[in-house]
Amino acid sequence: MCTAAAFSAKGFYFGRTLDYEFSYGERVCVVPRNFKLDFRHVNAFENHYALIGMATVADNYPLFYDGMNEKGLAMAGLNFVRNAVYSEKTEDGKTNLAVFEFIPYILGKCANLSEAKQALESINLIGEAFNEKLPSAQLHWLISDRTGTITVECTKEGMNVYDNPIGVLTNNPPFPQMLNAISDYAYLTPKQPESVFNGKAPFSSYSRGMGAIGLPGDLSSKSRFVRVAFVKLNSVCKDDKMSEVSQFFHILGSVDQQRGCCEVKENEYEITIYTSCCDCDNGVYYYTGYDNHQLNAVDMHRESLDLSELITYTPIFTEQVNFMN
Repeated sequence: MCTAAAFSAKGFYFGRTLDYEFSYGERVCVVPRNFKLDFRHVNAFENHYALIGMATVADNYPLFYDGMNEKGLAMAGLNFVRNAVYSEKTEDGKTNLAVFEFIPYILGKCANLSEAKQALESINLIGEAFNEKLPSAQLHWLISDRTGTITVECTKEGMNVYDNPIGVLTNNPPFPQMLNAISDYAYLTPKQPESVFNGKAPFSSYSRGMGAIGLPGDLSSKSRFVRVAFVKLNSVCKDDKMSEVSQFFHILGSVDQQRGCCEVKENEYEITIYTSCCDCDNGVYYYTGYDNHQLNAVDMHRESLDLSELITYTPIFTEQVNFMN
């Protein structure tokens, strides 16, 4: 499935893995301030904050997986299958949005997390398909800026907005249960372990690098949540921008899915199609692909952000090799 994280060092970074068995033809997409963002049930945005992220573009509309705006607010949608429940109709007095409109609405309108929280108070998410070929996705969301992170889930109880002190999100179960799973791993440490088993039991460290012993290594949502939380919260960065970006990819790299390890149908395997890193301070969107480990980037500020047309880049997903001789 997928994993998303927010990470603060000197800079602030946000990104995700997209783990799936096939691609929807995603592109790196820049939405300039004057591109008209239409919505099914509320007035269009004739102008808005510029945003950048990974999206499938259908009928000239960006269906975002993840992204950030020019103010440094970031957001990602992750699969939340069997738990996501949306409204079936519009509600009077509410901001009625189709699920696919949620990311462009929040990133287009809100400059920061505080404004996003305020906007959420009036939003009613509707399970409306984009078209016959693109049904409504079952998702929950991570929204973050330098000040903090929240998780948004729509279940049968309604919309729930949770403060997310870990700054990590995967898939199922619902976020409160996911967060509670951390308590099962309170003993984890990056240091060499000391025996607390029993004073009579013999114990010796038979290897260096026994820190984090007991950290789950499978590909389930809960295990990925615990693993990325541990790696992120124990990360140490060198004091420069590219070292921080590199460290962010290492954090999410701890949950890479390799072809063959997660069979979802006969001979169909989930893989980490891409991993993204939003440099939210500078508006640079970095990504890697399953078959391309070289960092690629699109800088939104190198584009004319006052245009009225989408700007898209086809990701480079074939391996790039730097021969040294």
